[in-house]
Amino acid sequence: MNELTGRQAIESEMARQKSDALASFEAAKAAAADIASSIQVTGQLALLGMGGSHCVGRTVEPIYRTLGIDAVAQTFSEQLDSGRPLKGKTVIATSQSGESAEAVRWLNEAVEREHCFGMTMEGNSTLARGVPSLIGCGGSEIAVAATRSFTIAFAQHLAVLAELGVDPTQALAALARTHSVSLDDALEHLGNVSAVITCGRRLRGLAEGLALGIAELARLPSFSVEGGQMRHGPLEMLGADRGVVLLRSSELGGERFEGLVSAIRKGSSPVVVFDSSGADPIPDAVTVRLPRSSDMAAVFTLLPVLQRFMLEFGSKHVPNVGTPMHIAKVTRVE
Repeated sequence: MNELTGRQAIESEMARQKSDALASFEAAKAAAADIASSIQVTGQLALLGMGGSHCVGRTVEPIYRTLGIDAVAQTFSEQLDSGRPLKGKTVIATSQSGESAEAVRWLNEAVEREHCFGMTMEGNSTLARGVPSLIGCGGSEIAVAATRSFTIAFAQHLAVLAELGVDPTQALAALARTHSVSLDDALEHLGNVSAVITCGRRLRGLAEGLALGIAELARLPSFSVEGGQMRHGPLEMLGADRGVVLLRSSELGGERFEGLVSAIRKGSSPVVVFDSSGADPIPDAVTVRLPRSSDMAAVFTLLPVLQRFMLEFGSKHVPNVGTPMHIAKVTRVE
């Protein structure tokens, strides 16, 4: 049997991510109840990860905060080098493989593990053996960049949020649904860019994940800026070859995107908006409209469309999209 190409491997992961994520939500309930109980005791949550796992933490961080939980997402490396005190906090350490170098070192150096939990795809990994862990269904993700594992991690967080009292009905419905929206206009609009800036407010973590995926797949400079921060300096780098992608949901602060788009267009940058706000399309931007949604429902509504976008965008820039040149799926050295 011929080995899958990079693109085929990504498409294979994406094809089964919904079913694996729904199964992971169900499988997570017992461990999620333990994590929720810990959070209810501590009132504080530290979300540790690297790469896409950190983007997951950045995405769910504001959702936990709406429940009155002091939630902060940071990288393992930051915690190792200039760490915040974790005593008395609930910790969710996320690593898709459970073997990332920083995750393993953090686990080896962790002094207290009373309120420490893991989130991984591998039940026999160092992380899963070290702390009680949520284990994603379907086995390890093989493809680069993260798609299925990303979706599964969000489903696992949804299980924790449900145990904390959040109604998961709308989010689960969004996870199960497929949106056959066209991306042709968005891809054409960004057809001549040499760099991409992604931007979100409440969806800042999802925007960071998109920027990471574009960098991995298109091999172009790509970075993310939180929505409010976009006006504080980054506007200087705009130009016709610098594309901007905005993510908007039904959220506090979403109404400020129209003014931001106007400022970006004055800098001549093409703008694409992936929009689940339910509001009118923003003038002078190409909009990919999706059903109105917020929080985890917005994540599951937008995520598969963003995955398709980054894959197609990457395919337009490199001939062997999804075949890494400089990285491995599991980063075992720091």
